[in-house]
Amino acid sequence: MPLCNQQYMSLDIKHASIGYSEPLISDINTTLELGEVCLLMGNNGIGKTTLIKSILGQNKLLSGEISINGKSILKLNPNEIASQIGIVFSKAEIPDNYTVTDLISLGKYIHYPYYFKLNEKDKIEIDDIIDKLNLTQFRDKKLTELSDGNLQKVFIGRALAQNSPFIILDEPTTHLDEENKLMILSLIRNLAKNENKLIFFSSHDWRLAKEFSDKIWWLKDKKLISGISEEIILDNPELITPKILDFNKNFHPPEIDAPKLEKEMMFSFLQKNFASDLTKFKLTFKNDKWELKSDDFYDNYHTLTEIKQSLQNLINTNIYS
Repeated sequence: MPLCNQQYMSLDIKHASIGYSEPLISDINTTLELGEVCLLMGNNGIGKTTLIKSILGQNKLLSGEISINGKSILKLNPNEIASQIGIVFSKAEIPDNYTVTDLISLGKYIHYPYYFKLNEKDKIEIDDIIDKLNLTQFRDKKLTELSDGNLQKVFIGRALAQNSPFIILDEPTTHLDEENKLMILSLIRNLAKNENKLIFFSSHDWRLAKEFSDKIWWLKDKKLISGISEEIILDNPELITPKILDFNKNFHPPEIDAPKLEKEMMFSFLQKNFASDLTKFKLTFKNDKWELKSDDFYDNYHTLTEIKQSLQNLINTNIYS
C-alpha cells in the first residue's frame, strides 16, 4: 500500500511533547487533512520552529507520535519525507546564477539520483507550474533580479515541483508589502482548494487567522490549541483584538465614546501627550467631530491638536489638575 494517496492524506499528532531537555509544548493532539489551510501562531521562542522540525522528523519527540497516513514520521527516510512534505523557509538561500526555471526544477530531483536529467514530462510540468504562478515572463530571469513577492512564489514553485501533498511555509509573508502579502496568501489558499494540498504556514499576523485559514494551531502556555479558525477566535477573542499598550503609568484616560478604531487612536494620542488624570472628562466622537465635556465644560473640535491644546489649557488653569 502506498504511503500517500493523493486523494486522501492525514497528518496526525498524538500525545506529543516537543522540545529539547525540557518540553516547549506538551501533550499535542491534533490532525490535518488534504484541502485544509492551517495557520500556526505563537510568540517568538515558544516552539513554532521546533514543531515544524518535529513534523519533518528533524527534531526527536520527547514523547508521543507524529504520523502521516498512520505511519510514524520516524520510520520514514529523508526521501520519503520529501515526497510527502514540501518546505518553504522564510530565509532561504538564493543560489548564485540560478534562474526561475532552474530553482523550480530542483523540486524534481528528489525523485531521481543526482546524475539524472529531467524528462519531457517533468519539463512540461515545470512549465505548467511557472504559468500557474504567473511567472512566465520571468522564467529565464536570475533570482537576484526578482521582487520579494515573485522570489517567494519561485520557492513555492519548487515545493510544488516535488508533487508533495503537504506544504509547510515558514512565515511566507515576512518582509512583504501588503500587495505581495495578499498575492502569496491567495496563492496558497488556491493551492489547498484547487490542487487539494494541505497547507501549513506560520505567521505573526493575527489578521490571517479568520481571512485565510481553515484551522488554527495556536501555541500558548506550553500547549497547542487547535481547531476551526472561527471557533478558536470566538473562544479566544484576544487573537484579533489589538491590545492597547499601557506604558504611561501617570496617565488616566477620560471616558471615550467612539467606534473601535477612533477610540484606540484617541487613547494612543492622549497617552503619548499627557501624564495626567483625565477621568473627569468625556470625549464623544459624533458627526466627524469630537465633543469634550465635563461637569462644567463643553466644546467640540475637529482635530486632535485642538483637543490637546484645550486639555492643556484646562490643566494649566489648575481646574482639573
